[in-house]
Amino acid sequence: MSTNTPVSTAAAPQNMQEFMEGIWERNPVFVMVLGMCPTMAVTVSAINSISMGLATTFVLAASCWLVSLLRHMIPKEVRIATYIVIIATFVTVVDYAIQAISLEMYEALGAYIQLIVANCLVLGRAEAHAAKFPPVAATLNATGMGLGFTLGLTMIGGVREILGNGTLLGFSLFGADFQPWVVMVLPPGGFFVMGGWLLLFSIYRARKDRGGGTAVVAQGASHGT
Repeated sequence: MSTNTPVSTAAAPQNMQEFMEGIWERNPVFVMVLGMCPTMAVTVSAINSISMGLATTFVLAASCWLVSLLRHMIPKEVRIATYIVIIATFVTVVDYAIQAISLEMYEALGAYIQLIVANCLVLGRAEAHAAKFPPVAATLNATGMGLGFTLGLTMIGGVREILGNGTLLGFSLFGADFQPWVVMVLPPGGFFVMGGWLLLFSIYRARKDRGGGTAVVAQGASHGT
């Protein structure tokens, strides 16, 4: 009994690290800058962004779980083709599910649901992580990446909806007198908002790095005295 306790206690922090990696430290949108095609195309509103992000999260988690489960059975020569077939299967499930739930949402997302198959984030997680790790770690990592992708889309879509329509999740924020920024619902608006968020993240990381360097110098000076 005592030999099992250290293993279980060590697994929990490791699993949490796998999950949190994609949400903040390696956010697919703001850090790795992956999946820019749907990021720019569907983020005209927060609800579209959330829907696309959750659809991608499901495909990521399900496909990475199955790839990890079959990782010792898939021949290396056909691994990429096999991953694409697995991903396409779950994309088809999502495609039909969204059609059944809301035709309006399905039309709003358009072809970008099917294009999840070609999203480099999904195939990249299958190849770089799920094919090398057990199912629990692979699923947690994929879910974190998917939620990080959803967070990134929502942050962009929320700003574009607020400035472009004066609403958030369909609820009016500024009343009838608000003059919408039409550019925000056009393609350039996506690039403007994306650039603004990347600038803020760069400033944050630079300040964090400077703060860490200052702490190391101060620690070294105290040891020297």
